[in-house]
Amino acid sequence: MPICRIRVAGFLAVALAASPAAVRTASPARFDLSVDSIMRGPKLVGYPQTGLRWSGDSARLYFEWRRPGDDEAFTYVVGRDGGEPHKLSDDERRNAPPASGGAWDRAHRRVLFADKGDIVLVDTVANTRRQITRLSGNESSPRWARKETAVTFTRDNNLYMVALDGGGPGAMVQLTDVVPHKRDPRETDSQKFVKAEEQKLIEHTRVEAEKKKKEEEKDKKSALPKYELAERQTVQDLQLAPDDTHVFMTIVERPEAAKRPNVPNYVTESSYTEDIPARTFVGDAQDKRTLVIMNLDTGKSVNADASSFAGKREVRWTMAQVSEDGSLAVASARAFDNKDRWLVALDAESGKTRVLDVLHDDAWVRELGGPGRESSFGFLDQKQLWFLSERDGWMHLYSIDASRDGATAKQLTSGKWEITDLALSQDRKTFYITSTEVHPGERHIYAMPIDGGMRTKLTSMTGASEGDVSPDGSTIGLIYSFSNKPHEIYLMPNRPGAQAKQVTTTPTDEWRSFKWVEPQLITYRTRDGVDVYARLFTPEMMGAKRDPANPAVVFVHGAGYAQNAHKYWASYYREYMFHNLLASRGYVVLDPDYRASSGYGRDWRTAIYRHMGGKDLDDVVDGAKFLVEKQKVDPKRIGVYGGSYGGFITLMAMFTSPETFTAGAALRPVTDWSHYNHSYTSNILNEPQNDPEAYRKSSPIYFAEGLKGQLLILHGMVDTNVLFQDSVRLVQRLIELRKENWSIEPYPVENHGFEEETSWADEYKRILKLFETSLKGPKANDARRAS
Repeated sequence: MPICRIRVAGFLAVALAASPAAVRTASPARFDLSVDSIMRGPKLVGYPQTGLRWSGDSARLYFEWRRPGDDEAFTYVVGRDGGEPHKLSDDERRNAPPASGGAWDRAHRRVLFADKGDIVLVDTVANTRRQITRLSGNESSPRWARKETAVTFTRDNNLYMVALDGGGPGAMVQLTDVVPHKRDPRETDSQKFVKAEEQKLIEHTRVEAEKKKKEEEKDKKSALPKYELAERQTVQDLQLAPDDTHVFMTIVERPEAAKRPNVPNYVTESSYTEDIPARTFVGDAQDKRTLVIMNLDTGKSVNADASSFAGKREVRWTMAQVSEDGSLAVASARAFDNKDRWLVALDAESGKTRVLDVLHDDAWVRELGGPGRESSFGFLDQKQLWFLSERDGWMHLYSIDASRDGATAKQLTSGKWEITDLALSQDRKTFYITSTEVHPGERHIYAMPIDGGMRTKLTSMTGASEGDVSPDGSTIGLIYSFSNKPHEIYLMPNRPGAQAKQVTTTPTDEWRSFKWVEPQLITYRTRDGVDVYARLFTPEMMGAKRDPANPAVVFVHGAGYAQNAHKYWASYYREYMFHNLLASRGYVVLDPDYRASSGYGRDWRTAIYRHMGGKDLDDVVDGAKFLVEKQKVDPKRIGVYGGSYGGFITLMAMFTSPETFTAGAALRPVTDWSHYNHSYTSNILNEPQNDPEAYRKSSPIYFAEGLKGQLLILHGMVDTNVLFQDSVRLVQRLIELRKENWSIEPYPVENHGFEEETSWADEYKRILKLFETSLKGPKANDARRAS
């Protein structure tokens, strides 16, 4: 989940003061710390607020809020001075700015967006809505054109423009004529012969053919500029340059031979089994993405040329970003093998390119996009370009003069910390940077001049923030959370030391009545001498006593490149509450940010290159040893569990380090990386047909013979991310190996992220039962020692 996002103007976060509207006076119900109670999830704590955005006059802050008990998120608005948030009706919501995906004008007053396939314009000061299109089919990708007097959008592979100064005939015009590939009719030799003879013999046919050719030439001069797609190609996006002459098109070509597995859905409205299409496997044929530039005056189209910098290697292009005066166009190209990224300036007439910046990584290149940003770069003015790069080992900010050949990039930030987000102020004089400079587990916001130099730390609250500054720069709308306090909205004046007023109170009174643990954030040293950050939960934190058996559990977060050892509210909030429960029952719980977790730089990120289940698993095993040495847990009574990537690590732990873990619960685990998706897996392990060794040493199914402890596998049957087939294949492998100390629990209606409260409760009751029976009691321990 996003940790911190900023848009324009600036951030300051200081001491909190709850507004009267945020304080509840009802007597809270006593909270029951049980699996059934915890797994109510959002019915207890709600969801994080999202989509902060201001009206153009800075008078109103809008946000999306799904409160406990709500089936969906609703749009709320609050005045800049605070007070009770107002929930918008459906009619009011139509006139509100979009939660995401809108194209704002330069004054940040009007915003364009697609709504149910139509393009609309909302004036956030006048609080009005204008329907730009109302057509069958789908329009998308609206952009401002002609100095904000017109709007462009895409529809059916083509670009259209609507003038905003009046209606009537001619108000909407089609700019391009991009057509599907047409197969030319193939004439046999016989057909060609008789056709030619006919024109030689019959003068009428010859005259008519010449007349037809002249008409076609005449029509061609007045026709729209045409571009014929190849087979399996579609237009992903089109953008009109400020010169009104050139159109940039990103074209996607579907692979011909790629095979998509089907996921059977057994519980359906029809009562018949239905198939859900899933993604391709890693290494299978992938989409190709090219960048084409069309001249509307001449009808000529050229491809952006990568040969000068990539040679014969295939690249995937992004849409170009064009300076406001149209003098420069810059795009990013990424090599198919993921090891190089180029920022290049484009010549719109020839398609020739000029390299501005090269980023190479022997493992794989990481780029930082983000909400509201198409990519990791953008224009500061007509010449200067900013971009984010991990070139010194940490994600930092650079700028370069994109107009000059041979210009050298200037590094604007540096240090052993990472930028997680950034935005430009409204006047484009200041960067607002969110970073890990204070601590890897915190997110703070800094102001920095556009040319670099001294950074001013603006936020002071321990935890993490997500904010949006009003267009006039006076007020900050803030989302803030701490390790045991879910996200809430705050309003604060945009000045150092200002007091923040709490606007929302999301969790139920029942949930807030319980004293939730603030986990201890610790580090421990690994076998190769690095420090791993982790969250630690102990019974003493809960006011409980340790179980006489001295059991412990290690939790492995999922998502691969994610972070959970931090000081803010976790996306794994159910697991956080479950760890409170385990600690109350006498367990010590460790939640490490193993190698490849986010927030710790390039070397940490790429430590798993060509071997998942290597350094990352070592960190988990060393975490268990830390618990034995420092927390005095019984080395024969340690369990491990996690979901997705955490499920994968759990399997590797149970199969390759059976002396460390007595029991493990693998939720929706990857068992064979050659069956996972391409975009994630090919970065880390290359392609299976080219690097089979990396896949074999990284896939648990190859190590199943090592299982000794108790293993529980839990998997949703309609999982379209990590397919249920992964667990089915592992089960067959365990059967063939004659293993007996395992079980599998399928969840018929669940995808990768569970939705049903009953599924969550069933899953974690089984996990708790596994740990209670395997990690406590003399019989379990005797059996483990005998093995």
